[in-house]
Amino acid sequence: MDFKKTNAPTNTVTRNLMDFSRETGNVYESVVIMGKRANQISAEMKEELSKKLQEFGTANDNLEEVFENDEQIQISRFYERLPKPTLIATQEFLEDKIYFRNPSKDVTADKQV
Repeated sequence: MDFKKTNAPTNTVTRNLMDFSRETGNVYESVVIMGKRANQISAEMKEELSKKLQEFGTANDNLEEVFENDEQIQISRFYERLPKPTLIATQEFLEDKIYFRNPSKDVTADKQV
């Protein structure tokens, strides 16, 4: 998932709760799904940012020398301006871009057949 190209809003948006229950039939189950997806997105973003910032790391861990690298600052600002993982996950859920399943419901469906 390329979270840089998402059309999620960068600020909080008031939403209708019934839109969340459309897919699962349960608002709370939908919130759990979005929360788990937000955690995945957050981990991806953190890993990518860490890789990019490691390129600027120095071998010297000297407290006296503090270097301000403009490229490093620009990368950090870019990631700060991205939508938050929860907003991205909510947008993905509403656009039906998240695959999810409930194993407990799948087991009961198999028993009824």
